[in-house]
Amino acid sequence: MSSLRPPHETVVNLQARDGACATVALHGGHVLSWTPAGGPEQLYLSPTTRYGAGASIRGGVPVIFPQFAEQGSGPRHGLARNRAWTVEQQEQGADDALAVLRLTDDEATRALWPHAFALELTVRISGAQLDLELAVENTGDAPFEFQAALHSYWRVQSLTQAVVQGLQGCTYADQVRGGAQNVQHSSRLELLGQGPVDRIVQGLQGPIGLLDLAEVPARRLGLVLEGFDDAVVWNPGPEHGLPDLPPDGWQHFVCLEAAQIARRVTLNGGDTWVARQTARCM
Repeated sequence: MSSLRPPHETVVNLQARDGACATVALHGGHVLSWTPAGGPEQLYLSPTTRYGAGASIRGGVPVIFPQFAEQGSGPRHGLARNRAWTVEQQEQGADDALAVLRLTDDEATRALWPHAFALELTVRISGAQLDLELAVENTGDAPFEFQAALHSYWRVQSLTQAVVQGLQGCTYADQVRGGAQNVQHSSRLELLGQGPVDRIVQGLQGPIGLLDLAEVPARRLGLVLEGFDDAVVWNPGPEHGLPDLPPDGWQHFVCLEAAQIARRVTLNGGDTWVARQTARCM
């Protein structure tokens, strides 16, 4: 049964010696909160989301695997985000704190996606930085294909003053317009909040970032992607109709995420794929 807040025993709380902290739910291996040392909360979490069996948490950082959206025959955004993960490791170091969470296949997952796999999500916080590393292992004999993403909801004061940077020259599939292919010519993507935005961006040239001009001074967040080929920019807009998001909730986040969508990864038996998203307050 789902509930409006996660039980205390089903979350991992990370605290670095410098004051950085994060909270990770075992349900979905889902980062719920990240506060850098000396800074404010960076992630948006819907106050009306639900937790527990059958629920998909709205906000934070959902793990998308093995399919993105409806681009496969399984559940939307895959099966990892509403399964129970286990804690493999948790520690506080001299200048960081980390946790490693793991999810493996079972009878229920094989009914949805007939493959043997293991996922590991490593969450590391230090100072103004959050590192998320996703490892996918094929623990069976037969090869399989997959897509993956770290579907990060970044908090903003107002979507009308949020700017995505670093996409200049990239090709993107505009999902709002049926997947039409376009090129981002400007160095700034201004999200004016007049309607939904849903873009799968390819051909990244380097770091990307988010600028929140509503804060004084402007808040800057930089993202470095390693092993991920794509990025996604998403906001549902004012007519979202999502039952787990307040009517005005769309105004307070931008999903800017590391993703592997356009080119599916093929893993042979025994092989492992690893990718990382590093966020830093600047």
